[in-house]
Formats: sequence, structure tokens, C-alpha cells
Amino acid sequence: MTHIWLRAEQRPNEDRAGLTPEGAKALIDRGFRLTVEDSRTRILPLQGYVDAGAEVAPEGSWPDAPADAIIFGLKELPEDGTPLRHRHIMFGHAYKGQPAGQELLKRFVAGGGTLYDLEYLVDETGRRVAAFGYWAGYAGAAVSLMCWAAQQQGTICPPVGAYPDKEALLSDLHARLAPYDTRPRAIVIGALGRVGRGGADLCEALGCAVTKWDMAETAHGGPFPEIAEHEIFLNSILAMPGTPVFVPVGMADGPRRLSVIGDVACDPTSDFSPVKVYDRTTTWAEPALRVRESPPLDVMAIDNLPSMLPKESSEDYAAQLLPSLLRLDALDSGVWGRAKAQYDTHTEAMA
Repeated sequence: MTHIWLRAEQRPNEDRAGLTPEGAKALIDRGFRLTVEDSRTRILPLQGYVDAGAEVAPEGSWPDAPADAIIFGLKELPEDGTPLRHRHIMFGHAYKGQPAGQELLKRFVAGGGTLYDLEYLVDETGRRVAAFGYWAGYAGAAVSLMCWAAQQQGTICPPVGAYPDKEALLSDLHARLAPYDTRPRAIVIGALGRVGRGGADLCEALGCAVTKWDMAETAHGGPFPEIAEHEIFLNSILAMPGTPVFVPVGMADGPRRLSVIGDVACDPTSDFSPVKVYDRTTTWAEPALRVRESPPLDVMAIDNLPSMLPKESSEDYAAQLLPSLLRLDALDSGVWGRAKAQYDTHTEAMA
């Protein structure tokens, strides 16, 4: 019997879940064994999983789970260096040269475990089967507008937090923008993807004009002076080999209307990052990194943006992922086999 162990998230400000109680029932009805850790922060109450028939384990007890359990979480594990002996499903952020990711892979190699990276669960055409992208874009655009509003007051964006739902977020944004007669213009690159659609939808809901670019508009490889002509730039594409540079250092130093960069893709330590004016992520406590003073240029690069809307993002993502979870009893094939091949390729390269 395939045993899935849904762990509690251990990262601050992470309330999401990759499995809903409805999904739990579907797995159990299919014959899977499911253990769900208690959690002080998960947006979805534990009782729903219990009612579905799941077993319960203490929060953070996954290291002691049976060796054959498949540990399922979303965000990073504690960086304590311990070898990892289980099979893990999570976002590893480990295949683009990120230093922390390389350390994570070393832990898997040392423990004999395996990483099934959620970012690399793809169908036969290479398209991801599940992504938080829409809500990442939506929340990323929201914080970018908060940054712009703070600049109008001569300040920098204050701390941000989670919202009970998107209506509460929109109400807050309307209040922040109400003092200003005009709205900033935004340019979204990756506008045809999930992230870009979410960012554009949020901006348009707040009355902002949006320029929508995708592969056709960026195929010439740059430079892209049009970005500097907008107040807000939302980067909504994943960094990969061949990605053009959208914001070089020279753009930040030259004449520009651009005052906020929302790097929703948020991969500043990757060699392939298309935004070259910053080198670290931002946080809920400090959402904006000021990279130029006069005129101001702030970068928003929070890497768990969907957690600002944990209810919508959890329900959306879990629904997309469930069909693949229902095939976890065939780990050597399909999306799981392709994810394992990615892991093998990158760990063999470390040898």
C-alpha cells in the first residue's frame, strides 16, 4: 500500500497545503494510506482530513516516518544538514545552480532519498501539471502596487501579511490607492502564462493600464527599453538557459519611469535571472528592496507569494495536482518517472 505523509510546513508565513480534505478522501478511497501531520498554521483544518479517514501525526514528525512513506510538502525543509532518507515531494529549488539547492541535493544523496520536485512534474509535452502561478502573479502584483503607493508617500512598503480571501486583499488595495488620481502603468512579461494572467488580472481590477508581453514580444532578445517607460514591471517567467535580460544594471541607472520591479518568478541567485539589479529575495517583513534612491527603484521578490491568499491558492493547486497524486502507486512512470529522471540527472552531475 502506498503511504503518503502530508507534513506540516515549517517555513514562516506558510499556511498553504497541497492536498485538501476532499483530495484526501479521494486518495484513501483509491486505497492509499494517508498520514497528515497536525499543523498550527495550515489554512485547512485538521478535522477535515480526519473525517476523510486520514491518520494523524505530530507536527514535524516526518523524519521518523516509516522508510517507505512518501513525504509530501510544499516549501523548503529546515536547513540542518541532516541526510534525507525518504522520497520527498516538494519544491526543491535545486536544479538551477542555487547554493541552497545544491546543499539539499547533497542531503538526498547522503541519505539515499529522492526528490520529486513539484516544479518538474510535467506532462508528455513538458507542461507543468500543477502550479501556484496564478495566485503568485495576483499577490505579486498586489504587493508591487503596495510598493508604488508607499513611494508616493515618500516611504518604502511596510510589512505584508496573509488575507482571508481575495476580496479582503482588493478592499485593502483600493484603500491604499484611493488618495491618488492616477494609477501606475504596468508591463507584464509572461502575460500568457498562469503567473502573468494573475498579475494582469489584479492590476486591471485596480484600474491600472497593463501592457501584456509574452514570447513574441521578447523573441528578439533585447534590449527592452519599453520596460523603463512603465512604472511597474512584473516578471512572470521562469529563469532558464536562454532567457533574455529584461532589466540590466544600465536600465536602473538611466532615465526611467520604472519605480517598482515585481519579480514574481523570484530566482535572483540563478545565473539565468532576467533581472540583474538585485541579489536576494525579499520577505513579508521587508517586502521591498530599494536598489536605487533617486528616483527610487524598489524590487519586490517574495518567494512564497501565494501564501498571502492561502485559501484560494491551496484549493486551486490541490485540484490541479490531485490526478497526479492518484498515480503515486506508479512512481516509475508518467509525471513521477519524469521527475525522478530530473533528480537523477542533477545528482549524477554532482558526482
